[in-house]
Amino acid sequence: MPSVSVLDIVVFVAFVVSVVTIGLLKSRKEKTGEDYFLAGRGLSWWLIGFSLIAANISTEQFVGMSGQAADWLGMAIASYEWMAAITLVVVAFLFLPAFLKSGIYTIPEFLEYRYNAFARTIMAVSTMIILVGVPTASVIYSGAKVICVYFQGQSLFGLDLGNIVVGCWIIGLAAAIYVFAGGLKACAWADLIQGSALIVGGAFVMYFAMRALGQADPAALAATAADPNVTADQLTNTGAWGRFFAINAAPLPAGKLHMVRQITDSTIPWTALVVGLWIPNFFYWGLNQYITQRTLGSKSLAQGQRGIVFAAFLKLLIPFVVVIPGILAFNLFHQDLQAEAGRKNSIALAAFEQKEQIVFEFTVAFAKLNGATAVEMYAHNAALVQAVPVAAATLSADDLVAKNTEFIATAKSKGIKISQKLVGHDFDAAFPTLIRNLVSKHRGILGFVLAALFGAVVSSIAAMLNAASTIFTMDIFRKVKKDASQKALITCGRVCIVVFVLIAIFIAPKLDSPAFGGIFTFIQEFQGFISPGILAIFLFGLLVHRAPRHAGTVGLVLNPILYGTLKWADRIPGFGQTELAGKLAQIAFLNRMAICFGIILAVLAVMTVIKPLPEPVVLPTNPKMDMTSSRGAKLAGVGVVILTLALYAIFW
Repeated sequence: MPSVSVLDIVVFVAFVVSVVTIGLLKSRKEKTGEDYFLAGRGLSWWLIGFSLIAANISTEQFVGMSGQAADWLGMAIASYEWMAAITLVVVAFLFLPAFLKSGIYTIPEFLEYRYNAFARTIMAVSTMIILVGVPTASVIYSGAKVICVYFQGQSLFGLDLGNIVVGCWIIGLAAAIYVFAGGLKACAWADLIQGSALIVGGAFVMYFAMRALGQADPAALAATAADPNVTADQLTNTGAWGRFFAINAAPLPAGKLHMVRQITDSTIPWTALVVGLWIPNFFYWGLNQYITQRTLGSKSLAQGQRGIVFAAFLKLLIPFVVVIPGILAFNLFHQDLQAEAGRKNSIALAAFEQKEQIVFEFTVAFAKLNGATAVEMYAHNAALVQAVPVAAATLSADDLVAKNTEFIATAKSKGIKISQKLVGHDFDAAFPTLIRNLVSKHRGILGFVLAALFGAVVSSIAAMLNAASTIFTMDIFRKVKKDASQKALITCGRVCIVVFVLIAIFIAPKLDSPAFGGIFTFIQEFQGFISPGILAIFLFGLLVHRAPRHAGTVGLVLNPILYGTLKWADRIPGFGQTELAGKLAQIAFLNRMAICFGIILAVLAVMTVIKPLPEPVVLPTNPKMDMTSSRGAKLAGVGVVILTLALYAIFW
């Protein structure tokens, strides 16, 4: 197992201590709720830009997104980054002016001014629950994943660092202590350092991975090629980039260098690029409290716009330090990912050995790598659901899984327990595996990369905890206790941080189950319960000035009902076994978001036509905010959009 040198420890500790010290020193004069939650509305553009990136880019990307890239998606997962660049430009000039002009603390607060107090409460509660239970828990898990993969078999003060639960407690408590003390300003100043370090650290990993690719055994690389016609001879005298394109460029669905996937793709079909993927992007960058809190703390509109456009440019760089290394992790170390999958599958395999009365679910990759076991499971499942199996010897791995899926559907209808899904590779281990196998050889650099990743985790969790505590304090506590002092508001925020982080720490280890299909997919999937509805009512609130006040409540309540119905259509009593229910349940989650978004917009439009407001809603105005727009930011924004389109053209 790789070890950490004294130099790495010194670099790691020095980096972390300096970041925390600078953040706390910059926030030591906080006296009011505005100081603690919005940094006194005094953030400059460069702080905003780096803070947006540091709050966004974490092990959620380095573990989850790189894992999706290592799997079948490849470069297609980069759409979350490159489409975000265009989204940010729109947010800077459409959303931000309305928010800064109104002087709000939180995004739910805007709903009360535009719609009603009930809509604000619904959004505040639902956003807070999702924020703590999904992204916060996910980032804690993904940070712990780096620890348990890299330090597997090692201990600290008697604690097993290979245990995901131990890693979750280490990561969660470190972030909570940090944000508890400093608030948003501490986060922003720390993000300035951590955001830049994160990009540099990712560039180190990218460099080492490409160098390893250039030196790797051609025969071993050819075995991972998306195109089975690629041979070792073709790779022998080819450089690293040539090898990268040769083994990963192939027609769909096997090729990993396509931004566009076929319509049947379960995660990012090409239809998602038209509508579906824009919904989580606009929700995340324009309406997600832990991101927008940075922009709400802007010194002026111009500073906020410059910061957002600067962040948009930085987003274009992220796939080169996250997505491509993920693809390379599979090319270089697919056997390591297979070994990690063995650990993840151990519980289900033990149950199978005991012949428990469970139907076992497995992936195509598992069937290819463990043919005999998959065939035995197939026969076991058939007997359990009392089905007549087709002779397994005549089935390919794909057909075996397809037939087994029919047994799983029958098991669901009969109430028979189903195992966690057995996988061929643990793709969430892709980036940690690169660090363990490549970066650990470079003393000092290892300490810097680990510190940058740790800082990224702390930064993202701190942002989420600060946002969740802000929502509870300003949207719930202050509404109940209207005469609360500034000190009481800060105290309430700090208590919330402790409670929320404990909840997230208890949830996080459960995300190690293959049932979630990869941490990045889990995050995006469950955001769908709120994001289409929130985006729909905000767009209506900003653009349709006579939309009735109760429209906000209708949109917020209708979305989770629609989304849940589509997601679990095959489980609805009396309807779940129909062909239509099966088709609805198979809709890709991004397309599911698009359907919900479209239906809610149609409902809001009908409500507005039937009973529009007699007079447009007049929003409050913050007289202290300089609302002069930035011409330079507009020109830079156009440049970012052009660069984004060029990247899509290259990898189309």
